[in-house]
Amino acid sequence: MTYEFEGKTEKEAIENAVNELGLQRDQFDVEILETQKKSLFKNGYVKIAVHTVGDDEEVGMGASFAAAAKVVANPVPQGEFEEKLVDFIQNVVEKMGYDAKVEVIFREEKKLGIKLDSQNSSILIGRKGKNLDALQLLANIYAGRLGHEEIRVILDTENYRIRREESLVRLAYTTADKVHQSHKSILLEPMNPFERRLIHTTLNDIPDIDTKSEGEGLYKQVRVIYKGFER
Repeated sequence: MTYEFEGKTEKEAIENAVNELGLQRDQFDVEILETQKKSLFKNGYVKIAVHTVGDDEEVGMGASFAAAAKVVANPVPQGEFEEKLVDFIQNVVEKMGYDAKVEVIFREEKKLGIKLDSQNSSILIGRKGKNLDALQLLANIYAGRLGHEEIRVILDTENYRIRREESLVRLAYTTADKVHQSHKSILLEPMNPFERRLIHTTLNDIPDIDTKSEGEGLYKQVRVIYKGFER
């Protein structure tokens, strides 16, 4: 399920969601839909969408290996659940017609990082990471069928997650600079929820710049706006 909440800050909006839904913070994902900075005539606010665990839109969840990854000494699957999950991913990749070595890269509470080593990594990643996102979604659905809905599976190959995150941060700052100079809004490429939130949070503290998600479905677009001017 998806719900929308507002607050003066992202923290306040999340607290409103926690109080209203009666959930713990780790039971839902947050996507920033819109930010409005405080000005002389307007109060600032942040509008968020709350996706409870189990939504299909979790394709981009926890993609930041830079923040979450903890390399383990033993990459070999531990226990029946990890063994079945790794075998499943291996079989899916093989049925796609490619070879890949699948191993565990990190273990955290309610998170499991899995790495694919393949000569066909660029194909497994796909355009803007859509193939990798699709594989990750399948892995999470399968984990749920194994009775581990609480575990979030994060797939990566060739450190794509980190490289993509760094690229998006650069894109956010470059776009904000263009918008600030031209006073005209810019609509970015379609992105998954995690990527959109990264753009929103990166630009949240930049004066005179607002952001807003537009579109329908999983891959929405972020519009970067010069505050106080019409589009």
